[in-house]
Amino acid sequence: MRRSIDINPKYEHLRAFIERIPDMMEVEGTYIYGGRRNLIVKMTATDGTVLNVKRFQQPRWLNRFIYSTGIRNPKGRRAFTYPAILLAKGIETPEAVAYIEDCNTIGLLQQSWFVSIQCPYEHLLYELGDAKPELYEPMAKTLARFAAHMHDKEVLHLDFSPGNILWEEGGSFSIVDINRMRFGAVSMNDGAKSFARLWGPKRFIQLLVEEYAHQRGFNPEACVAITMKERTRFWTRYQKKREMEFKLEL
Repeated sequence: MRRSIDINPKYEHLRAFIERIPDMMEVEGTYIYGGRRNLIVKMTATDGTVLNVKRFQQPRWLNRFIYSTGIRNPKGRRAFTYPAILLAKGIETPEAVAYIEDCNTIGLLQQSWFVSIQCPYEHLLYELGDAKPELYEPMAKTLARFAAHMHDKEVLHLDFSPGNILWEEGGSFSIVDINRMRFGAVSMNDGAKSFARLWGPKRFIQLLVEEYAHQRGFNPEACVAITMKERTRFWTRYQKKREMEFKLEL
């Protein structure tokens, strides 16, 4: 087994701690999320820096070949590379700290770990599932302006969903799970479609998209129509596979 570690020079002083992360994250980390594929924990480094550690499951055979031969960068590598790009554009996301990668004796990717600064924001957009107008109305407009800024800077988050948008009181947002991004001009169609996965009352989505269209100089009715069509398609398919956790308005 061959292990490689890339560290953001700003955090080189944490190298000894980072080198131990794969072996100690399940013992010393505070559980945040553990699905079928990945594990996320919070850890505190020796200097008190609070870190977010995400372990990526071993990819399937085709992706192992694609990632290991350089056809495409692994998810963890992209997660490590993209924060600097976003932060330079004024888009808030946790700063990257390190990327750890294990490959077998023939160079095929096994497991990988992405380490970032833990975002201090405590709220996720899941909270808007059954929110009242006094919460979601101002939130819709501030989130719309955040998304418009991101798209104007030619950044499209391909999984702009409730679990990947953190916020705090006052209207500050930070995006996470950014290994699936597209860089380049964001059209009205692609921008409007990107809101389809968001939770919340239908009125929240309408307000958000209308403000987004205003910010980017698009036709609000056309934007809303695109979003709602894509939203209906996404959530109709979603509820066939999983139980809904909020009252869905289509």
